[in-house]
Amino acid sequence: MERPRIKNEEQYEALRDKGYSKEKSARIANTKNSGKKGGHSEKYEERTKEELYQQAQKVGIEGRSTMSKDELIKALRNN
Repeated sequence: MERPRIKNEEQYEALRDKGYSKEKSARIANTKNSGKKGGHSEKYEERTKEELYQQAQKVGIEGRSTMSKDELIKALRNN
């Protein structure tokens, strides 16, 4: 089975070497502007609980529907 195309192959391999799963490495390496630092995303504390829930859903955090805002923040940071 052939692996789907990875946008940033070098970053993908570096993440795999660090022990990240294939899925997580591909997800990170395929993001827009992958490998670039200095993003300007909102701090988790400034986001709504719904925004945090949606982000947790994107990255596959289990049990997110019963988590408080603080629990969602902690889970996202530890993912």
